[in-house]
Amino acid sequence: MTELTSTTIPAGKTDHDREHDSRRRVFAIVAASSGNLVEWFDFYIYAFCAIYFAHSFFPQSDPTVQLLNTAGVFAAGFLMRPIGGWVFGRIADRHGRKSSLLISVVMMCTGSLMIACLPTYDSIGMWAPALLLLARLLQGLSVGGEYGTTATYMSEVALKGRRGFFSSFQYVTLIGGQLLAVLVVVVLQQLYTEQELRTWAWRIPFVIGAITAVVALLLRRTLHETSSADTRNTKDAGSVVALLRDHKAAFFTVLGYTAGGSLIFYTFTTYMQKYLVNTAGMPIKTASYVMTGALFVYMCMQPVFGALSDRIGRRTNMMLFGALGALITVPVLTALHTITNPAVAFVLITLSMAVVSLYTSISGIVKAEMFPPEVRALGVGLAYAIANAIFGGSAEYVALGLKSVGHESAFYWYVTAMMVVAFLVSLRLPRQAKYLHHEH
Repeated sequence: MTELTSTTIPAGKTDHDREHDSRRRVFAIVAASSGNLVEWFDFYIYAFCAIYFAHSFFPQSDPTVQLLNTAGVFAAGFLMRPIGGWVFGRIADRHGRKSSLLISVVMMCTGSLMIACLPTYDSIGMWAPALLLLARLLQGLSVGGEYGTTATYMSEVALKGRRGFFSSFQYVTLIGGQLLAVLVVVVLQQLYTEQELRTWAWRIPFVIGAITAVVALLLRRTLHETSSADTRNTKDAGSVVALLRDHKAAFFTVLGYTAGGSLIFYTFTTYMQKYLVNTAGMPIKTASYVMTGALFVYMCMQPVFGALSDRIGRRTNMMLFGALGALITVPVLTALHTITNPAVAFVLITLSMAVVSLYTSISGIVKAEMFPPEVRALGVGLAYAIANAIFGGSAEYVALGLKSVGHESAFYWYVTAMMVVAFLVSLRLPRQAKYLHHEH
């Protein structure tokens, strides 16, 4: 395996060599990003298609199957992410970033293909939801490991001085996967009747997901390894014990600002559509158009804010994120409570997403710069997955729960409090990266 080591190109190298190295790094970013897009497309398509296939696996008449459904969603969405962060972080630190990226995309492909081909409950009884659960466990494990390894790889392969810009493409493709999933469902809704979608056409997106995962696998096979054999062979490589023993402060710092970052990200992306419908009283289709447009703009913002961090520093980006997030959350959510004008809602949500972009654009690189290469993928992936599962994954449930007891505004203040925590934790960030700074 060819290694793309994080060293400076010797002075004797020609401009052509430097240009070739730059092109190779840019292609590596594209290849890693494409796999990330496929992973998130496959993960999101389940949520968007569930309305059409749920009856095929979870008949209302069987309470046992209903419980299995609940357990499966919980396990796949929350439990498996931290496990994936640990498993794939260890693989990436001990056996290489490339190996971890290849295994995760194969696992996602397997999960999608399983769902596409699964017999229904009417055909095989309890085996149908059990196998669906297994497929979602594989996908949850895969996506839990994808974040940390992709963030690590993209931070290590990016050109010095432009790491923020290049690393931002992780979230470009993460949001792109969500948008692509929405687009595929919209196209299918135009091509097929609801009855056809409920009978068999819901399988098409999962077939598409499996095929694109194979393409992503082929692209990722061309990647160059960014970790060195020396770091992979150290006794501390991929060790949770070493991570918590030697880098406890960095680990809990990442946990702290990821908690706030995940919470506000899910608030203004995943939960916002339901908020516009349930709280603001906006028609479902109108809310979908508003959110699709806002997500597209949000996706395009990432490289801009990533490039900004290359100029003003990651610490400044993160402090602005925490401070502005704390200032805008209550006013924006309060205003959206009564606004039914789609254009005004779009502007408010887009402005909020611009603030969130200060974090998401550099989410990977700011974490990667805090850990040495032997525990980098593990540190990034595990800290992210734990905070994401606890705070990000629960955002919708906390918001709806508070609304159901008549205290919806308490959720606004909860998000604000976590933004204050993110700001305070960001003060702990070094003015200059401890790791990665001198690489390339």
